[in-house]
Amino acid sequence: MTAIAVTIAGSDSGGGAGIQADLKTFSALGVYGASVLTALTAQNTRGVFAIHDVPPDFVRAQMDAVFSDLAVDAVKIGMLATPAVIDAVAAGLEAHGQRQVVLDPVMIAASGDPLLRDDAVDTLRRRLMPLALLVTPNLPEAARLLDGPIAETRADMAAQAAALLALGPRAVLVKGGHGTGAESADLLLDADGQLWLTAPRHATTNTHGTGCTLSSAIAAELARGRQLREAVAEAKAYVTAAIRAADDLTVGHGHGPVHHFHAWWDAGSIPG
Repeated sequence: MTAIAVTIAGSDSGGGAGIQADLKTFSALGVYGASVLTALTAQNTRGVFAIHDVPPDFVRAQMDAVFSDLAVDAVKIGMLATPAVIDAVAAGLEAHGQRQVVLDPVMIAASGDPLLRDDAVDTLRRRLMPLALLVTPNLPEAARLLDGPIAETRADMAAQAAALLALGPRAVLVKGGHGTGAESADLLLDADGQLWLTAPRHATTNTHGTGCTLSSAIAAELARGRQLREAVAEAKAYVTAAIRAADDLTVGHGHGPVHHFHAWWDAGSIPG
């Protein structure tokens, strides 16, 4: 059977994050990707210049079209800017019985531009988090979901992961990429307890789309039949390699994208 994953997220016109990053990741990992667009952005490596929200009823229409036809193995959710769109997505997941849902609570772009309205945070907590197999906030996102300070230590991350797990998802991955130190440490908390995943921190400004790529890589690995812990570990390794290879690309004049096809493209043949 063909492994199929669906991304429900916003479009990045610059190609480095959002729907575009998700579909690249699915393809790189051998998974067929389908998509449901929730927003259009006028965006490049320097910033987000405009956002056009897709009407909630059209978001639901896309979901109904995809899930009624395709045998979907996993779902990744990214940018959902408004409460109405969040409600539409939650209702669609419930109607189509989707269980392998990876929720990336996208709130701020790599450029610092906001992507989630303040009035949508509570709706995200109440409606979507209980439907998720896994929620994948970075440190600022975890703090905002909990209305608390940004975690500075591993103990802080563990406490916030437990608080997020209490909101209803079956597992939480608190990402430490915004932290400091020689290693980037992520904490997975599930029914089996804590699992720390670490990788050497790589110095680069080309990190656009990192969070989107990680969550979609987890969804892709789940679609391929891996269990959650193995899927997260494989996705972490993929993203780490994509960040290390990011400087092989010459894309834009701001925060460039990670290299989704690092295992496929010959770096020496990439046009500069």
